[in-house]
Amino acid sequence: MTVTLNAYNVVAARCAAAFLEMHESVEKGNLIYKIEVFLDTSIFRSWKDSIIVLQTTKSLLPWSEDLKLVSHCIDSIASKASIDASMVEWSYTYNRKKLPSENGLDTHWNGVKKQQSVPKDWWVDDLCELEMDLYEQLIMAIKAKGRMSGKVIGEALKAYTYRRLRGFGRGSLIHEGDVMKSRSLLETIIWLLPAEKGSVSCSFLLKLLRAASLLDSGEMVKKELIKRIGRQLEEASVPDLLIPSMSREDTVYDIDMVLSIVEEFVMQDDGAAQTSPKLSEMLGETRSPAIVSGSSKIGVAKLVDGYLAEIAKDPKLPLSKFVDLAEMLSADSRPVHDGLYRAIDTYLKEQPGLSKSERKKICGLMDCKKLSADACTHAVQNERLPLRVVVQVLFFEQVRAAAAAAGRTGNHGGSYGSSSSGVTTNTEDDWDGVPTVEDLRSLKCMKLVGGGESERSSDSIAAGRNHGNDKAGNGKVKGIMMPKKILGKLLSSKGQGGENSSSDTSGSPDSANQDETKKGTPSRNTRYSVS
Repeated sequence: MTVTLNAYNVVAARCAAAFLEMHESVEKGNLIYKIEVFLDTSIFRSWKDSIIVLQTTKSLLPWSEDLKLVSHCIDSIASKASIDASMVEWSYTYNRKKLPSENGLDTHWNGVKKQQSVPKDWWVDDLCELEMDLYEQLIMAIKAKGRMSGKVIGEALKAYTYRRLRGFGRGSLIHEGDVMKSRSLLETIIWLLPAEKGSVSCSFLLKLLRAASLLDSGEMVKKELIKRIGRQLEEASVPDLLIPSMSREDTVYDIDMVLSIVEEFVMQDDGAAQTSPKLSEMLGETRSPAIVSGSSKIGVAKLVDGYLAEIAKDPKLPLSKFVDLAEMLSADSRPVHDGLYRAIDTYLKEQPGLSKSERKKICGLMDCKKLSADACTHAVQNERLPLRVVVQVLFFEQVRAAAAAAGRTGNHGGSYGSSSSGVTTNTEDDWDGVPTVEDLRSLKCMKLVGGGESERSSDSIAAGRNHGNDKAGNGKVKGIMMPKKILGKLLSSKGQGGENSSSDTSGSPDSANQDETKKGTPSRNTRYSVS
């Protein structure tokens, strides 16, 4: 009887021979010996056949495992995957489409056969056919050999995730059967991720975190992802951070998770980013504190400002979470406050019912000295901003123009420069103080720049001035300096525009919208996205 062995039936034949005890002691050249020779000389030398045999072992457990067929297949595949790509001579994949030059269809082919360069991740697609338990053993075997870079292993895990979790790339998983199985697969992939920073992209890590949230994975898994994301947060984009909220909170997005990610990034700068001993043992690594560059800080600040502008559109976003996230980054991370201004303006637009103290609190996040000329032009016409913020913006525009004029005439070191450095952001004193007589005299010669005063009621101004009368005589600038020209124009608006929603007293949101239409205020719906 002639039996033809191949990759599809050799495992079954080997298990049957073992069950029938067809050893050499019974008869020389018995079936077990012949199958072992066939495996060593044919199957395990072939990349394709090794994968097929490994897949067939699944249906014959535990026999195939006891006979070490599984371990032999895994060692064969891991050894071939770990070999230097320049030494790969076999047909290294049977799923990849052939290149035109390999089919002789390349129009630039001149008849001379060129050596095809084999990519380092040539084995990635073929292993995606394996079930998770076998795939996990293979990745661990490849890691153990120590010849594969973390980026290639990361690419393999990424390809497997996209293949096995439907809808993963679109941010919404399609459950085909058991949710527990999908959760187990996801968590296994996360623990298999290489320890090296940058082995997978930050975007992919955030997609894993989103999937972990959707599948209700354990807190340890989420914390590990948050740590990894925090180490390379500057690579992320705003859409990546928009993780839907799965809790009972009213907010659309999971703000607390992003707060944890940004906190992890900030901790690196403080030298406190250390993985817990349990995680270190599981990952087989000891992490040292990372050093955050200045460009990374600026990039993350832009990312956070863009994220704030996006979540500010949610009418149920609490002010406390907006402020907490904005304040997490240091002052030197934001050389320009345009992005933060856009986020604040969006929040004020979506929350017309904010109290005076709440508007003061959110506007206090912004440093008017760090606004660009375009942002200043918009701010002085913005009906949603409190009056004192608009006056402060006008003041710094005056200081900027005076300093520029002094520079052109060669008059350096004037009083305007010192005034600029002496006034800080909107602290509590800034809102309650008033300018002294000497301060007003120093501003007499300034010319108004920007030409965009917002119409305000005199009652608001009077209320602001009376509130700080007890502090006016201390000889120190505590409030916002206001040139007499601006004061006169603001006072002259009494009886013309009425009270609006952005003054320090309460007003109607509808009247603010009408005033905006009349003035042609530019739209504030745009935002910056970090690519």
